[in-house]
Amino acid sequence: MNALLKRVWIGLAATLIVSLAAVALPDHIQINDDGRIHLGAPASTPSPYTAPPTPESTSPPLTREAVDEVIRTAVSAAGLDPAQGRPTVPAGADSNRTGWMAVREKTAAKSEMHAICADLERQGWVLNPNGDSADASRSYKRGGWHLLVSTRGKTQAPSNTLSDSQTYLTMTGLQLNLSDIPLPEITVSMR
Repeated sequence: MNALLKRVWIGLAATLIVSLAAVALPDHIQINDDGRIHLGAPASTPSPYTAPPTPESTSPPLTREAVDEVIRTAVSAAGLDPAQGRPTVPAGADSNRTGWMAVREKTAAKSEMHAICADLERQGWVLNPNGDSADASRSYKRGGWHLLVSTRGKTQAPSNTLSDSQTYLTMTGLQLNLSDIPLPEITVSMR
């Protein structure tokens, strides 16, 4: 009986690890409807229930300064003054991270987030359709950078400075270079 329980726990742990990996790296790990796990390049026959992966633009790698300018431009396009918010990473502190945040009224934050997202798409950023919520967060990629645009209120980011009618509007940029990580093509069947 102990051997059976051990196998069940190992199976559950493996399933949890693969599921989390599939959420974190949707372009590299796919779980088919029949339970097969595919690592590496997208499987040749995508599931009808998942959105096809969006190809990343072939733009050259971006610098931190270029991403900072993208953020300022998108914030301005939403009708906001970038100076109303604050950078989340000091200039020159980290060349692989950047960001901007501001406290906004909840009633305006969603429309401002949508305006920022529309401008990012206009600038050539590619929407990542996996795991995003149209009203809470959207992620984009371009030139080796991933950019997350989100709103989060007091429940997601507890704070003494936010009133119940306020939320944080944030843009977070990370240079991940996931394409540099070679993954072998392996298909695993879990039954």
